[in-house]
Parts: sequence; structure tokens; C-alpha cells
Amino acid sequence: MVVHTERPSRAISLQAAGLVVFGVLAALAALVGALGVSGTGQEYAALDKPGWAPPSWLFGPVWSVLYAMIAVSGWLVWRRHGTPPALAVYAVQLVLNAAWTPIFFGAGQYGWAMLDIALLWLAIGATVLVFRPLSRPATWLLLPYWLWVTYAAALNFAIWTANT
Repeated sequence: MVVHTERPSRAISLQAAGLVVFGVLAALAALVGALGVSGTGQEYAALDKPGWAPPSWLFGPVWSVLYAMIAVSGWLVWRRHGTPPALAVYAVQLVLNAAWTPIFFGAGQYGWAMLDIALLWLAIGATVLVFRPLSRPATWLLLPYWLWVTYAAALNFAIWTANT
């Protein structure tokens, strides 16, 4: 009886390629969100914001870390389970994430952005729920993202009500 096994180096290469793909997907969500939107720092500075609003320089570092965590989370599920239906839920939250910046900054539609971020919050929650039985580490990696989006939703609401 001959048993065929995948060479370890090929398996590692496939895993690394998968991580790159998930990194690219997260980066695309960030890039699509920023395409065609310029001057967000100036626009953010000009808004009437609550006293608990963060400075604009904080968003880049926070989102960079969060996108890395989002990418690793998806990769952990894919690595262990292939392409389960849970990754469709994951994809939905990425699309909603990408849509928020053009709605809020590009179109200046704070109410529609509030709807988008509320749906994003629900989609992240759904992703947490469907990832939980598949990978606890993947689930834990999404929790800071969910918390930040909770904060961002409150900020979106405060800006919407103060600037309309």
C-alpha cells in the first residue's frame, strides 16, 4: 500500500500563499475604501465632533493593525477548513467595511454611512459567531475590530447628528 502525502515545503508554500491572499483581500478593502476619496484628514478636522473623538492621525495605525488581524483571522479559518460558508459572511463584512469611507467622506452621507456601519457591526458579529466553532484564535482576532467598529459607529452617529 502506497500512501501519498503532500511534501511539507509545498504545504507551507500553500499556507503562505493563502496568508498573502487574505492580506491582499484586507488591503483591497482598505484601498477600495480610500479610492477616489482625498482630503479625509482635512474633512475630518472640519467636522463638528464630540470631545471623545480621536485625532485623525490615530486612524491609520489602528486600521493597519486591525486589517492585519482581519486577514489572519480569515486565513486561520481557511487554513483549517478550506472555504466554509463562514468565509462568505467574512466577505460581507469586508465589503461593508470598504463601502463606509466613500459613503462617509466621499459622498458626505453621514446617515447612509451610519446604516453601513450598523450593517458592518452586525456582519462582524455574524462572522464572530460563525468563526467561533471553527477557530477560537480567529474569533479572538476579530474582537478588537468589533470593538473599534462599535466606537466608530458611536462616533459616526455623533458626527451625523452634529453636522446635519
